[in-house]
Amino acid sequence: MEAVASRYNRTTNKIHPLKFALWIAMASITMMFGAFTSAYIVRRSAGNWLEFELPSIFFVSTIVLLISSLVLHTSFKSYVAGKEARYKNLLLVSFVLGIAFLVLQYQGWIALFNNGIDLKGNPSGSFIYVLTGIHALHIIGGLAAMVVGLLIAYTRKFKITEKRKINFDLTLTYWHFVDLLWVYLLIFLYISR
Repeated sequence: MEAVASRYNRTTNKIHPLKFALWIAMASITMMFGAFTSAYIVRRSAGNWLEFELPSIFFVSTIVLLISSLVLHTSFKSYVAGKEARYKNLLLVSFVLGIAFLVLQYQGWIALFNNGIDLKGNPSGSFIYVLTGIHALHIIGGLAAMVVGLLIAYTRKFKITEKRKINFDLTLTYWHFVDLLWVYLLIFLYISR
C-alpha cells in the first residue's frame, strides 16, 4: 500500500503551461523566419539581385539589444534575490535599451533608403525591410511585456511571488529569444551578401 501511495505523491517535472505556450510560439516564429530566410536564398539565386552593404548602424543596434538582454537577466536575478531597487532600475534600463534598438533600426532603414535601397525596388532591399521589420514587431511585443512588468514593479508593493516570477521569466525568455533571432538574422544577411 505504501508503494501505491508514494507513487501518487511523487512530484513531476512538468513545464508551466504558459512557458510551454511561449515555447510553442517561439518555435512558430522560428519556423516563420526560417521560411523567410529560405525564400531569401531561393529568390537570390533567381537573379536580378542587388548586392549592397548593410548599414553599420545594424551592428550597433545588435550590441544595444544584447546589452538589454544582459541587463534584463540581471534584473530578473535581482528580483529573485529580493533586491527591489536594483530589479526596478535594471528593468527600466532594459526597456530603454529596447526602445534604443528600435530607434537604431529605424536609422538603419533610413540609411538603406538614402543609399537607394527601398521597399519597392529590387527584391534584395524588400527582403531586408521585411525581415528587419517583422523582427521589430516582435521586439515591440517584448517591450509591451516589459511595460506590464514595469507597471507591476512601480505600482504594486514589492513581493516575490510565484506568479510574478513566472511572468518575469516568460518576458526574459522571450527577450533572449528575440535577441538570438536578431543575431541569426544579422549573421545570415551579412554572410549571404
